[in-house]
Formats: sequence, structure tokens, C-alpha cells
Amino acid sequence: MPIQSLDHVNVRTANLERMIAWYRDILGLTLGPRPNFSFGGAWLYAGDVAIVHLVEVSDQPGMAEQLQLEHFALAGTDKDGFIDKLEANGIPSRLNTLTDFGITQVNIHDPDGNHIHVDFRD
Repeated sequence: MPIQSLDHVNVRTANLERMIAWYRDILGLTLGPRPNFSFGGAWLYAGDVAIVHLVEVSDQPGMAEQLQLEHFALAGTDKDGFIDKLEANGIPSRLNTLTDFGITQVNIHDPDGNHIHVDFRD
């Protein structure tokens, strides 16, 4: 049984509404159907795939000093438009170019401080 792709990431947050708005407004994901779990949360979709699962918790999880999962990455289009959106919303970013692979990574952090990079193929 070979793995085909990453299905989703699961992020715990005490700031559910703020996180939903950020992933929707900044990353362009859409809020969609979610199973009727016994806890709060939201599923955010890219097309028809729920790629970010937010799980509501009562206390904000602390950022561990030595995280095992340092970031997750998403593939994007329209790098210039994305960078313009970040700047218009006052979201700091750091670019990293992987010349040998033809990829530019735009590194950002969500409102809870989770590191994400959006990869753009040149």
C-alpha cells in the first residue's frame, strides 16, 4: 500500500473564529462540511479536499521549544498576487528560492504562530 499524498493537517486552536477567517481570507481556503464530532472545529478546503482541520480547544496550546513538526507547506499559484495580499494585510513573510528545483517558498505564520510555507513553481 504505497502512500499517494498528504491528506490534511490537524491544528489545535483556542482562537477558532480568527483562524477560520485567516485561512479563508489569506490562504483562500473555503469552510466546508465537517463530521459531527463531539468537539468544536472546522474543516477548510482547497477545491474538494479538506486540507486543514482546525480543532477547538479551551486553552491555547503552547509552542514547544523543540517542535517535532516545524511547518507544513502548500502549493500555490499567483505568487505576486499572494505577496501583495500578505503586504496589504500586514502579514510578514520571508522568501526562499530553491533555484535547482524552480520553487519559491513564501514563509508565513498563522495567527497562532504555526509556520507555513506556500510553494510557487517558477
